[in-house]
Amino acid sequence: MRAILDVLFLILNLYTWVIIASAIFSWLYAFNVVNPRNQFVSMIGQALYNLTEPLLRPIRRFVPSFGGLDISPIVLLLGIFLLQRLIAYYVYPYVF
Repeated sequence: MRAILDVLFLILNLYTWVIIASAIFSWLYAFNVVNPRNQFVSMIGQALYNLTEPLLRPIRRFVPSFGGLDISPIVLLLGIFLLQRLIAYYVYPYVF
């Protein structure tokens, strides 16, 4: 059972990095640092969008808009960190 929890921790850690990469890519795209007409860049952007948008969309409905600032990735990261701590403190020690 601990092996399953370790895999869950690994998945949550990888998804954390995907969220961070998606936020950085959106900044690069917004400031025209990357070429949006490049096929490779658009493929990476689409993959990051498809991986993060299903969890960010419900958060955006409840989080108020702060002008052009989107804080939904921060809220999602805080939720992932909370889930990791809950599992580490309350589930992991009692699993044999």
